Amino acid sequence: MTGKATLTVLARMSLVAAALLLAGCSGPQAGSGPGWTAQPDASGTSGSGAAAASPGASGSASASASATPSEPQGAATASSWKTFSDPAKTVSFDLPQDWIAQSVTPEQGVLPGGLKIEVKKPDGTFVAALRTGLPSSAAGCPDNARHPYTVISSVPFDLAAQGGEGTIPPRMVYRVIQGYRYFGSYGITNLVGGTDGQACELRNVVRGPAGKGDYSFGDVVTLKAFAPDEKVAPAMPFDTVAQAAQYVNGSSDFANVQRMLMSLKVKN
Repeated sequence: MTGKATLTVLARMSLVAAALLLAGCSGPQAGSGPGWTAQPDASGTSGSGAAAASPGASGSASASASATPSEPQGAATASSWKTFSDPAKTVSFDLPQDWIAQSVTPEQGVLPGGLKIEVKKPDGTFVAALRTGLPSSAAGCPDNARHPYTVISSVPFDLAAQGGEGTIPPRMVYRVIQGYRYFGSYGITNLVGGTDGQACELRNVVRGPAGKGDYSFGDVVTLKAFAPDEKVAPAMPFDTVAQAAQYVNGSSDFANVQRMLMSLKVKN
């Protein structure tokens, strides 16, 4: 083989090797995407422009929040799920396979037929409670008792609810209210939080059909700015709003809770 022919063969072999290398780099990366997460509003407010990902979908879906400038990271949910329903089939929701849903005695004052279902982890850690048959309430809110609050995540989902003045389409939310620390809570709601970014309390409550009462699904029914001598749990204290946003955007615990709460179905 002449020197010129040898150079030609070597050049062709180099081109083939480069093409193979590029093809390998462009393929999918194993484990690069998180599990199911829902997509909150880009603004972090209670608008209606957000779209929820299908609970059965896989892959990456980032969760944005106005409280932090950093790019949020989706978190993976549990790999195995089950469905809970009360004996009368009035409510149902999905939860991770190893979590426990148990009917307990409701608090006094609920309407006839009202339920309370607690969800816990295998070690007994409380996660959330579903309450139905709650009487409607509207406490006063003087200006000197209002506190600033921030909506970290707000995702609309399909749920039967009673509309009217002071309501919005049902949403799964994570909000923090500012006191001596920032106190965060997750839940479902169709009630307007407050005006001008301030409120006395934030209610994780959906207004139910007339005569059936309201219902709540979350860690607490009402989030407020706790006093230093008050018990905060199961609400969560944070030093900054950015810490709360980090929990929402990067915690698999929150991703599991979000999926569970948004799976709720209520039979009217």
